This record gives sequence, C-alpha cells and structure tokens, in this order.
Amino acid sequence: MLGSTLLVALTAVAGAVASPLELVTRTSPGTGTHNGFFYSFWTDGQGSVNYNNGAAGSYDVSWNNVGNFVGGKGWKPGAARTITYNGTWNGANVNSYLSIYGWTRNPLIEYYVVESYGSYNPSSGATKRGTIQSDGGTYDIYQTQRVNQPSIEGTSTFYQFWSVRQQKRVGGTVTIQNHFNAWTSAGLKLGSHDYQIVATEGYHSSGSARIEVHAS
Repeated sequence: MLGSTLLVALTAVAGAVASPLELVTRTSPGTGTHNGFFYSFWTDGQGSVNYNNGAAGSYDVSWNNVGNFVGGKGWKPGAARTITYNGTWNGANVNSYLSIYGWTRNPLIEYYVVESYGSYNPSSGATKRGTIQSDGGTYDIYQTQRVNQPSIEGTSTFYQFWSVRQQKRVGGTVTIQNHFNAWTSAGLKLGSHDYQIVATEGYHSSGSARIEVHAS
C-alpha cells in the first residue's frame, strides 16, 4: 500500500540540517525552516523531484517517474491547531495524495488526515475504527500497525492513525483538534507532538502541486 512507502520517508526527517542555500529549492532530502515554517522533503532518489519553498507557508513540487517522495510545510512541534490551506494538486489521476501529516513520540505514532488521494486509497487494508464529521465533510478513521519499519526514531514498531475524507478536496480548513478527539474516543492515543506538515506524496507517478499553508 502507498502508506507503507511513506514510512521510509521518516528516516530523513530526524536530524537532517539544511544549509541556507538549500532552504529555497531542494532535489535531495532534508528538513529545515523557511519564512517561519518547518518543512520536510524526502525522495528515494528514483526519477526526478523538484521541491521549492515559496513565500510564507507556500511550496511547490513537481515530480516525474518517481519511486516515492513526500514533502511539505508546516510546524514543529505539531499541535491541535486549525489549519487552512489552498492551492493546486495535479495528482487526482495518479498514485498521489494530499494530507495533514505528522508524528508523535511516547507513544510513537504516525498520523494522517487525508484530504484528497488519486488512484489509490492509502488506507486500503487498514482497520476501520469509526467516522468523524468535521469541516463540512465525513472522514473515515483507520488504524494500522507497522512492524520494524523506519520512523523518526529509527527502525521501530508503531501504529498509524488515519482520517480519510470521503469528499475529496484541495483547499479548506482542517480542525485538527476534531480528529485528535475522534481518535482518542476510538481508543487511539497520541503522544507528544513532533512535526506536522501539509504534505504532498507521490508514488510511482508523475505530477505537480502548489500548496499554501496557514494556521489560526
């Protein structure tokens, strides 16, 4: 499943340091800050990916015949903030998706609020734990376990929490607190927040996106 490939991306997010020249445009993995926002970009090196940090919370990315990549802008640490985003995402007909994406520690949890996905639902094969009504839509809640997989703490066993929006969209408000509350009600416990980004993902595909992120 596409979600399993995302896990590899997390080996790059812990401890990578970006030089000032790398803060604007990247073609190799790294993390850093730009215009007051945290960003993370990872690629497995297959195909080509060009990730660019723009003004304020904006970024754009284009990819061609990639194996797997994930990148985006947000915050470190993550929090129960209200996120507003907008832009364009040319991934609706390929294996790609757009999500609020983050990690917690103690317990180690990888989480996603998927706003739109293309030819493959990344929660396929996961255990459904309920639904949530939030921000004008319905999200299905899922849980999966990853065993001995890469993470922000190295190779580990951990759970993934998912909220997958039924009414796909590219732009709007995401009240993250609602998802955290719904996960807790379903017995899915988060830990202390690490980072949280509005991420674009591509897997064995080609496409492009330009996204702008805000928080209230």
